[in-house]
Amino acid sequence: MEDLSLHILDIVENAIRAQAKHVRISVREDLKQDVLSIEIEDDGAGMSEDFMRRALDPFTTTKTTSRIGLGLPLFEQAAKMCDGEFSIFSEKGAGTKVHATFRRSHIDRKPMGKISQTLITLIAGNPAVDFSYRHARENTTVQFDTQEWKRELEGVPINNPEVLRLIKKELAEILGKVGVA
Repeated sequence: MEDLSLHILDIVENAIRAQAKHVRISVREDLKQDVLSIEIEDDGAGMSEDFMRRALDPFTTTKTTSRIGLGLPLFEQAAKMCDGEFSIFSEKGAGTKVHATFRRSHIDRKPMGKISQTLITLIAGNPAVDFSYRHARENTTVQFDTQEWKRELEGVPINNPEVLRLIKKELAEILGKVGVA
């Protein structure tokens, strides 16, 4: 995977396959501490202790179309090769939390990528799922939440093409405040 937004997309797609109804994505950049952290939390089916222990094995997957699951192992590798850490916490029936940290300035750290496009892709393809995104960088924090949009839309589908254009415009504006798009 070429950038961190694609890792986020992959992990969130796992959550959706696990029947998550709400996915929370949080990115924090601390320039003074030289840390970038990404946390993805869902309310999906969760994993058993046994499956969670094997989740970082590339030959462990819940996919029925493939015997290989590279998303979590590649995300872990991306974090660890940048002097970071990686953890998964999951409870059967209570969802999953994936957390990765990176030394922000590490030469091998992948770029954030197109976070706005990742979010638009998730919203367009999964209108029944609620997504919240929070990005903090130094003294600036921006947030986006599909639940707020759905309340304002009063029944208009969130994946309506015109609504998606408006969301894309808002994402470009708010993510620009923290230097990502």
